[in-house]
Amino acid sequence: MLGAPITISHYLIVGAIMFVCGAVCMATKRNALGVLMGIELVLNGANLNFVAFGSELLARNPQFRLGLDGQIIALFVIVLAAAEAAVALAIVLNFYNNHATVDVDRADELKG
Repeated sequence: MLGAPITISHYLIVGAIMFVCGAVCMATKRNALGVLMGIELVLNGANLNFVAFGSELLARNPQFRLGLDGQIIALFVIVLAAAEAAVALAIVLNFYNNHATVDVDRADELKG
């Protein structure tokens, strides 16, 4: 079993596990930084699936000539995640300065 070749299903399983762990982390964490880590896990799980679908493992099959589409989409998601992290951390720091906590349950006064 340890000498078996790695297939695309291995990448998809790892990506799905990362996605589910991120979703559970977002749903259960009360700390804003924990929620941000969950969002990053979700985005990285999706990125792994994009890269797996654009990989050489599928390009060997003549009906799946995808090229670099998966890698380009993953690059855009990485840029989006970096921008999201910068804005979210600025919001968290501002919230911490006002409330001396990063507990998301205390953020009820942000409702418009």
